[in-house]
Amino acid sequence: MGNGKQKKSKKKIYIFGGIGIVLLALVLFALLGGSKEEIISIQTESVIKRDITQTVSATGKIDAEFKVTITPEVTGEIVSLPVKEGDRVKKGQLLIKIKADVYIAQQQRAEANLSSAKSSLAMNKAQLDKITADYNRTKELHLKKLASDSDLETAKSTYLSAVANYEGAQATVLQMQASLNETNQSLYKTTINSPMDGTISQLNVQLGDRVLGSGFSQGTDIMTVSDLRSIIATVQVDENDVILVALGDTARIKVDAYGDKIFKGTVYQIGNSAVATGTGTQEQVVNFDVKIRLTDPDPGLRPGMSCNATIETQTINNVLSVPIQCVTARGDENKPKEISQDDKNSNVIDKKDKKTSVTTKPKEVVFVVENNKAKMKEVTTGLSDDNYIQIKDGLKDGEKVVSGSYRAISRELNDGSKVKLEEKKSTTAKK
Repeated sequence: MGNGKQKKSKKKIYIFGGIGIVLLALVLFALLGGSKEEIISIQTESVIKRDITQTVSATGKIDAEFKVTITPEVTGEIVSLPVKEGDRVKKGQLLIKIKADVYIAQQQRAEANLSSAKSSLAMNKAQLDKITADYNRTKELHLKKLASDSDLETAKSTYLSAVANYEGAQATVLQMQASLNETNQSLYKTTINSPMDGTISQLNVQLGDRVLGSGFSQGTDIMTVSDLRSIIATVQVDENDVILVALGDTARIKVDAYGDKIFKGTVYQIGNSAVATGTGTQEQVVNFDVKIRLTDPDPGLRPGMSCNATIETQTINNVLSVPIQCVTARGDENKPKEISQDDKNSNVIDKKDKKTSVTTKPKEVVFVVENNKAKMKEVTTGLSDDNYIQIKDGLKDGEKVVSGSYRAISRELNDGSKVKLEEKKSTTAKK
């Protein structure tokens, strides 16, 4: 019995001892493992002075600065079309001729009506002269008491009627003359000549087509004559960016058809009226047309080509800057806010207001490297371009700032985090 009790006691000792050793090992592992600090791999760049140019990007189309859309003023069939799309034309050169048979007939009718009106006017003039002479003679006889008052009144009435007929005949002649002039104008408009030197950039009709005049409707767009010596880019700039654009700003334009070739230009017109798409939907976009005159157009540029424009809105020289990815936004969630004694004793502010009062806006920060540790510094930024951002305050020339990775800058790094410098991967292909 004694031996059995001793064996059981030893067994309990072994069990509890083993459990204690395991617990001790777990505690030591937790303490030692928890004290091990993670080392974050980073890349750095130096704070240096650069020239920074703020830009606005937009897309649009190539077009001619000077162009005329040809629309007929009379209706008829095209009987002559001596030009084709792409032809160069001179001012006054024949572009199109519309069948004029109807207008010639109208002209002849108007001429006949005018001749008839002139004949009627001559007859009325002769009649008026005779009646005027009779009226004057009656007045003389009346003065000599040789004609009665009734004779004088009759002669006067006849005279006034003759004058009215003559003036009516004169008005008829003027009306017929105006009708003839109008008919002549319509006949003249059956022939359309080029209003300028240029190129037929668009032709929408062919010989034999019937076109509608613009007298009572929009009319048919026959063709477009463009001066391709002066080329512009019309781009649409977002409403938030258009306030940055000014007349005279320099622009760099890439045309899809020309690959990476860059054309230079100058902003010469900024639209005042918005161009809205998707109105009333979540996809509503409001843009403004900005016109850029190309200073070195290529002869191969054609209206309608797609393009991308980068407008340089402002340039600052020799300012401290860092790569744009170096700057991130961090809040002060972990930093307690000091509360004054007055706030402690005040019963006016409720809990919700106190919670709101300690919430601060995120601040712009960068991380610099000091003694293999990251140090967070608040900075004041300024202008930026596609790659770099101006640092107005918070850094000195030559300081090393963390430039990568993005995950490290935006999430992993904190003030005092241990870091190790990682070599940048070369982008040059091995030969």
